Amino acid sequence: MTAAHVVPPDDEARHTPDAEELWNESYYCDFVNADGSLGGWLRLGLYPNRKVAWWTTWIVRPGHPGISSVNYVMPVPPENGLVSESEDGERVEIDLRRPLEEFRLAASHLMGKEFASPEDAYTDTHWQPCLLDVDLTWTTDGIPYHYDLTTRYEIPCLVTGTVTIEGETFAVDGQGQRDHSWGVRDWWAFGWCWCSMRLDDGTRVHLADIRMIPDVPVFFGYIQTPGEVHPATALSVTEDVGDHGFPSRARIEIAAAPRHDLGVEVTPVAFGPVLLRNDDGRTSRFPRAMVTCRTDDGRSGSGWIEWNQPDPAP
Repeated sequence: MTAAHVVPPDDEARHTPDAEELWNESYYCDFVNADGSLGGWLRLGLYPNRKVAWWTTWIVRPGHPGISSVNYVMPVPPENGLVSESEDGERVEIDLRRPLEEFRLAASHLMGKEFASPEDAYTDTHWQPCLLDVDLTWTTDGIPYHYDLTTRYEIPCLVTGTVTIEGETFAVDGQGQRDHSWGVRDWWAFGWCWCSMRLDDGTRVHLADIRMIPDVPVFFGYIQTPGEVHPATALSVTEDVGDHGFPSRARIEIAAAPRHDLGVEVTPVAFGPVLLRNDDGRTSRFPRAMVTCRTDDGRSGSGWIEWNQPDPAP
């Protein structure tokens, strides 16, 4: 891995915003239990120039209703802090225990919504209230990777801790990833597909297919084997889009030098979507899904995939 992709430990902390209204800093992470019975994604996104923080998370169990916790008006933590507390008692705390090695996210007294059908999250209908608490730790299980052209890095991790839904506690012992980015984040400008997967032999596959200009490939990504990172040199992602804009499958073809080419079939097993609405009325649908995957050479794995689907420009 070239020096351009190395992550300085100081980058784990918050950064100084510029004057752009949509300047954003986010701490974003996900997990899949080892047996595939439980997974989730969690994000604290700070919009300091708008004086709000976005808290979004989904906890999914294939075959069971999913739990969503979304609050787009959490307070921005003061100074360089990473604790946000709402007037209703919801509390989100990020603890950078050991930079680039160990990261804890604890959220308590969350007012969650249980959706039997995840697409109802787009209309905020047909849900039951529930209380949600999470206390999870991401421990680095690979090499942190900083992208070339954007202020963003990702870290492959093992994940342990607990998720408590209406007083019932579920143990988490699995894998996932976390990332940290800062800069202008306009969710409504263009679409993308992002994915992170861990194969059964420990190989990690991370990628982002940026759909900014039709027929013009823009992508980031890498394949990580134990002790080595191989940046992507080519990427193709296609999907079959079904009802509600939820893809039913995806096909990924990724090439990384030297001689690390993969074809991967991806199957979503549980969706945790959110509807993103800007102050100017623009909206974007954001189906995120826990997945299983299988490579053309017979390896299997699991992870998370997301699509950003902004409404067409008027």
